[in-house]
Amino acid sequence: MVLGECLVDLAPGPDQVPCQRGRQYVALPGGGPANVAVGLARLGVPTAFAGRFAASGFGPWLREHLRDNSVDLSPSVEAEEQATLAVVTLDGAGRASYSFYGPETADWHWRPSELPTQAGAFAGLFTGSLATTFEPGASLIAGWLAELHEAGQVAITFDPNVRPALVSDLAAYRERVERLAAAAHIVKASDEDIAVVYPGDDVERVAARWLSAGAVLVAVTEGERGAALFHASGARARRRPPVVEVVDTIGAGDAFSSGLLAYFAGTGTLSPHGLASLGEAELEAALAQAVAASALCCTRPGADPPTAADLACFCARA
Repeated sequence: MVLGECLVDLAPGPDQVPCQRGRQYVALPGGGPANVAVGLARLGVPTAFAGRFAASGFGPWLREHLRDNSVDLSPSVEAEEQATLAVVTLDGAGRASYSFYGPETADWHWRPSELPTQAGAFAGLFTGSLATTFEPGASLIAGWLAELHEAGQVAITFDPNVRPALVSDLAAYRERVERLAAAAHIVKASDEDIAVVYPGDDVERVAARWLSAGAVLVAVTEGERGAALFHASGARARRRPPVVEVVDTIGAGDAFSSGLLAYFAGTGTLSPHGLASLGEAELEAALAQAVAASALCCTRPGADPPTAADLACFCARA
């Protein structure tokens, strides 16, 4: 299961399209958790998504996008608020940054009665990003995750997916990230996330900090340098991505998460016990799939994670 936001990315439109006034943007389905849910489903992992969808406007379209990708929406709810908008800015290398219109929108206003209650019905849970940043939903989700972790039945993955412009109190935000990391079995972050939350600290030191807090596995993505996995046992893996022509990086980190979790789901290790027993060979194989999925996503506009067939073909060529 994936819990979190499903929002609208307003990305720059093609330069060749004439526009007499202003700049053209293209509306694309987005939101880190929703991207991960789509990525998992495309890789053949049965996936449910718990989100809050607006009843009008962009809401029905976002629902349709997830349904078209075989994502189960039974844990989702209909919200009174409108969908969140994220305006995307791309630099010369295709790297994306975001400006958000919220938080008075549907994604952040979780109520206790709306959270999934049947923990035993799913083996793994992914959450993070803005759903664990904006109140009032953030504190509610944090408490729910702590309860799930204490029960010990569900493999929990947390991705802070830090948006620097939204971090007004760094000390308080760091405390929140650490509390959520302690309630997760897998913590996935980018080196840019770490640089914001822990200025001056290196990746390995932060990974060790999260592992000592209770995480079993820490995954760190480092852009064109690839990614690394750090396990509580001391096992590690590191891999560089294949060389690709980057269109943009929208959804690349989410495709990484989907590839990683799909590997664990496919090998029967997506459980607290299974993750704890991983060795270096399994970490290497999982990381190879995750890095390939992320690289392939970068060759496409917007958050467009690969299917299993896409990924197999790409890996064979690479």
